Amino acid sequence: THRKATRLVVDILRRRFAHQTAIHACKWQKNQIPESNVITNFPRNRKFCTVHSDPIGSALIDLVTYETVCSDTLEGLCEYFEQLVEGTKHLKSGDVYYSDGVLTVKLGTKYGTYVINRQSPNRQIWLSSPTSGPKRYDFIPGQDKSPGKWVYKHDGRTLHELLQEEIREIVQKDVDFFSLPHSGQH
Repeated sequence: THRKATRLVVDILRRRFAHQTAIHACKWQKNQIPESNVITNFPRNRKFCTVHSDPIGSALIDLVTYETVCSDTLEGLCEYFEQLVEGTKHLKSGDVYYSDGVLTVKLGTKYGTYVINRQSPNRQIWLSSPTSGPKRYDFIPGQDKSPGKWVYKHDGRTLHELLQEEIREIVQKDVDFFSLPHSGQH
């Protein structure tokens, strides 16, 4: 009965907080340093970013669910990248491989290498992009029957949105990363 009660509470919390992703925009603020303490090289205005963690949401994604969602995501991305590289003439030197939770997409010297990997201790997917740099994505479960998605909490964009934008520029044709598992639109 204790286990049933715990599951009930978890289900209630999951439904209550599933829509909250705790994403906050950055904004410009004046430094709170008195004039007498200002050093000449210290910028007068700085950009502060506040991102509140979602401890309840993170805790609700158990390790088994994370591993399943992560594997589905990485395997789907691997298959799609293989098709893109094979079907794009100017990426003939490209290569895609996936092993031990690390997806490596080499697009040649002109475009660089994308690395997308699981980070089980943090329950995240990490992306290293030659275009936009490193990012860490958290899985946000969907509500009701809507799919979940991998969100970069600093700007609210999904992994699949970023790949859609960057890879379309590289392959110079339409791509559809939103058709893949856990894109938020599948």
